[in-house]
Amino acid sequence: MRLDTIIKIKNDVLLQRYIREHSYWYKLLNRNPNLLDKMTEEMKKEYKLTAEDKINNISDKLNLIQSFMNMIK
Repeated sequence: MRLDTIIKIKNDVLLQRYIREHSYWYKLLNRNPNLLDKMTEEMKKEYKLTAEDKINNISDKLNLIQSFMNMIK
């Protein structure tokens, strides 16, 4: 694996965890280091770190707060 790819993975704890859980990425990144962006996208989808997931999370929290407010009334 190229040194710059290794450094990017070492600097991101979530990428480290993801590559350990999905070891097939070692082989893919050795063959094509440009796949790091694809691996990052997959990691974000699995760990629910995409913008859509964050919006859904905030929406769920607001709904929970609203239901508590309705119970208090």
